[in-house]
Amino acid sequence: MARTHSTGKGRPSSGPSGASGLVAGALGRLGRAGGLVFLLAGLLLSGWGAYEGAYLAGWAGTHGTLTVERCDISYLNNASRSSRKNRRPVRCAGTFVSDDGRSRDAGAAVQVRQRFAAGTELSVQQTDPPSASGAADADYVQSSAGRAWRWFGVFFGGWVLTGLGVFCLATGYAPFGRSRVSYDAAWEASGRGVTRPVVIGMLGVGLVGAGVCLLVSYFV
Repeated sequence: MARTHSTGKGRPSSGPSGASGLVAGALGRLGRAGGLVFLLAGLLLSGWGAYEGAYLAGWAGTHGTLTVERCDISYLNNASRSSRKNRRPVRCAGTFVSDDGRSRDAGAAVQVRQRFAAGTELSVQQTDPPSASGAADADYVQSSAGRAWRWFGVFFGGWVLTGLGVFCLATGYAPFGRSRVSYDAAWEASGRGVTRPVVIGMLGVGLVGAGVCLLVSYFV
């Protein structure tokens, strides 16, 4: 007569089903953790793009003219020769006067991509004023519509990451590696509430907005 082996009443099973449950739970948490990372990265990217774009477009800060007195090329000591040749940071110093004439800084300086002759007037944006009268610690950026539009493209690109983060957080789907929730199941679950419309809207606005901004940047 064959003997039967009992695992004991109430004792948790350590077989395949138990292991699968632990793996599924871990992967579910991984999907939501990844979604949180995507969400935070998207918000950070959008904020950074909006900040830089607003200054380059002249929407923030104080706009004015920097009259160049000298331009110096400073190479990074720890950069390779090819890297120094490609980057060639140029610092042009001179006098900044705001458009309304209320702000004047004789120690203004801005980082640009090429050298300019003395007397050249550069359109710049003062991002931070001097901390005190006569202090040479103000910050400036050269106004550029093309660069501004590219940064606005970065702003909309952040929407794509944010939308993906919302989708992963709401469904537990992990877009990388093995996922507890399949894409089809996650997509079906997202349609039961407002998740799917929100995700589609964010992805659509992000992709179209980034594409339009990058296209416009080549023509301005």
